[in-house]
Amino acid sequence: MTFTIGRENDVSVFSMEGELTVGNRHDLKRGVLDAVANGDRKILIDFAQTSYIDSSGLGVLVSLSKRIRESGGELRLAALNEDLGTLFELTRLDTLFHIADDRSAALADLTDR
Repeated sequence: MTFTIGRENDVSVFSMEGELTVGNRHDLKRGVLDAVANGDRKILIDFAQTSYIDSSGLGVLVSLSKRIRESGGELRLAALNEDLGTLFELTRLDTLFHIADDRSAALADLTDR
């Protein structure tokens, strides 16, 4: 997995590519927590180029969600493929996260706040 970090308006956008797994989950966690430590309060993780997330990847997303909320921030996920969408539904994580169909919808939701 690799990711790039960009900014769109006042939103930090993490564009994921590849798989989020036990071997690389700490890279994402460190990147997001660094952004939060630097004062970013609106975080978007774009999964348009992500094919797989294992249980440890889901765990890091849950952990990040909690930390971002505790800091007064908001996290949005976007562009889950069909398999990832099913995974979030089966694990009921779709009730924890705000998940947008695509990056534009997530950005619109965050910039309206």
